[in-house]
Amino acid sequence: MTLRANPWLAGVAVPPIAEAQGWIEGRSFPAEKPLIDVCQAVPGYAPPSALTQHMAAALQHPATHRYTDITGLPDLRQALAADIGRSYGLGDQPSVAAENVMITAGCNQAYCLATAALARAGDEIILPLPYYFNYQMWLEMIGVTARHIGFRPEAGGLPDLMEIEAAINAKTRALVLISPNNPTGSVYPPEYLLAALELCKRAGIALILDETYRDFMPHDEPPHALFRTHCWEGHLIHLYSFSKVFCLTGYRVGAIVADPKLIEEIGKAMDCVAICAPRIGQIAAIHGLKALDDWLHGNTGLMRDRLAALQKAFTRNDLGYEVVSAGAYFAYVKHPHRDRKAADVARRLADRQNVLALPGSMFGPGQDDYLRVAFANVEADKMPEIAARLAADAADLSW
Repeated sequence: MTLRANPWLAGVAVPPIAEAQGWIEGRSFPAEKPLIDVCQAVPGYAPPSALTQHMAAALQHPATHRYTDITGLPDLRQALAADIGRSYGLGDQPSVAAENVMITAGCNQAYCLATAALARAGDEIILPLPYYFNYQMWLEMIGVTARHIGFRPEAGGLPDLMEIEAAINAKTRALVLISPNNPTGSVYPPEYLLAALELCKRAGIALILDETYRDFMPHDEPPHALFRTHCWEGHLIHLYSFSKVFCLTGYRVGAIVADPKLIEEIGKAMDCVAICAPRIGQIAAIHGLKALDDWLHGNTGLMRDRLAALQKAFTRNDLGYEVVSAGAYFAYVKHPHRDRKAADVARRLADRQNVLALPGSMFGPGQDDYLRVAFANVEADKMPEIAARLAADAADLSW
């Protein structure tokens, strides 16, 4: 007998990162033209030594190797609530407490748990284009319809709120926004996010706001004022990750910030799926929040420098490729090969220019003109080399 997978699962595409990495599997790259990997958003350096030393010391304690509470370590929940108070300018009357926080195994799990808590098969969730592919894949797996909103490059990638409102119906459970955005890098203005939350309140749906990259904003101002709105818990679900800011991608530690009653319901799913997020990652996140402020600010500055270097490199006249939007970790780039699919362009870049990027088609329909470049993986002085290889590709008319 051949076992058959659940059709909803079998119908989901192969994970895009794994597919792209397969393009270069088994290859070696010459020293004069090494691989430039801008495929996946991962820090290219280790956590600070103060953090790894703290984690090493923690490994000596028996408790480090045990489960935590389903909702996470109390110290981390409290530390993140306090950090939100500081980062969003909540002042002496913070509206986010530890009871609003649940620690998860990364932001991907935070999204999966939150959407599973809101929607059942046959329901709908609004997912603007271009979407983060894992978010689309998960909805397909659980039988929830993703209602797409058109991409507006001329508006900096901001989805049209009127189009969103028109897409809401009796089956709609939530609107998903990511800021800074993956894949476009777009940073959504505070007034836009406030208008989106007000729209969700009027419609009686949730706003799921993923701010995985909020530590890499282009400025030091609070990202928005949503936590200062009256009864924000009634409609806002905030997702966060410690993975990028403290270079902990492999430790899987993220968070959901929401109404405590919803957190309680989500805890049922967490207990079945993972029991709790990995303790060692939680220990690292606590130390990061409490002791690594200076390092964090330096890391933010490093990413801003890389963004500036990329934008400068892309000003050369012969490039052919155009940055449509960029920020945090990502640039969404329009390629010059108008008659070619994005997957073909990305494969050719990998084969001929030793640049591994993701095609826009992995981020939804209508995205064949674009590539995603995870520039944060690359040192600032390497940005001109990326531009030079893209210019060489644009000039190469042999297909």
